[in-house]
Amino acid sequence: MIGLFEALSRPLLRQLDAEDAHGLAILGLRFAPILPRARDDASLAVRAFGLNFPNPVGMAAGFDKHGEVPDALLRLGFGFVEVGTVTPLPQPGNPRPRLFRLPPDEGVINRLGFNSEGAKAVLRRLAARADRGGIIGVNVGANKDSADRIDDYVRQIEMFAPVASYFTCNISSPNTPGLRDLQQGSVFDELTARVVEARERVSLKAGATPVLIKIAPDLTLNQLDEVVAIARRRKVDGMIVGNTTVLRPGWLKDQETAKETGGLSGRPLFALSTRMLAETYVRVESAFPLIGTGGIESGETALAKIRAGACLVQVYSSLVFHGLAMIGEIKSFLADEMRRVGHAGLDDLVGADAAAMTAEEWPE
Repeated sequence: MIGLFEALSRPLLRQLDAEDAHGLAILGLRFAPILPRARDDASLAVRAFGLNFPNPVGMAAGFDKHGEVPDALLRLGFGFVEVGTVTPLPQPGNPRPRLFRLPPDEGVINRLGFNSEGAKAVLRRLAARADRGGIIGVNVGANKDSADRIDDYVRQIEMFAPVASYFTCNISSPNTPGLRDLQQGSVFDELTARVVEARERVSLKAGATPVLIKIAPDLTLNQLDEVVAIARRRKVDGMIVGNTTVLRPGWLKDQETAKETGGLSGRPLFALSTRMLAETYVRVESAFPLIGTGGIESGETALAKIRAGACLVQVYSSLVFHGLAMIGEIKSFLADEMRRVGHAGLDDLVGADAAAMTAEEWPE
């Protein structure tokens, strides 16, 4: 049924403003009849951050910002869903238009600016579905006008701990002025110290809830050295590599839309984000797991992320161009690859190409 719905709706959605189309997609998932998911191939199971994932393919933050359809997404076959970014107080984000497609490049530019219904609204939704199971991460951010942005992360960890499988601290969106400064030096050290302290404090009542940091693909390697060193010293549970990029490759076909301000995602982000993933993997030295995101659109690109160092992957922008069938195709490809090479699970492939990737020329 969902396949028929998507086949009929995707041509219409592409004719609409990108943000309006996204709203209709959320509405469709709220009401479309979706059968329970089929059991995933055992070879796709992943254990990371103390959690058991049925498969490594997750929905990235940004799609279900307000926690409206996590169960529908799980039934569609995702191994986990990350809702958000959520801010403590409601805020409208940046003025529209703020979401743009680049069809010839299969890319998306957004400058949404953490539009959020606020933590209380999202908490009510997640609490109402808490007994349904599934891995639901909560991606948390800071309000634009917050007097203490680090406290925004700490307070939300305390709020969502009873209903979140894990947290992601989004400090790398380019669309909130000054937010990426939280990745720098002593400020990043303070942030990681305080969120890890919050993690330990809430674990006494809510149990262990991993805290991940989502970083930008635009960091210099010197900045990455510092970020990884601090993350390891503070004992964060993992990292997501990476967020959208403010760079605009010269080879983009849609140069007019590329002039829009915001973060670029989708296919144009793949090479850069995968290289940054490999660079991160070799620096982390297995101290904690990594999630790879950015430009995944097929089984081959998902496998490339895994071989670059990710034990889990996330998708979002590519769904605009390839549809929900992409999820099943990625999982089938990975399961077939396991059988082809004779591995029992994906662990044997994580980081297999990372060192070699770091010796290649920097992607343009």
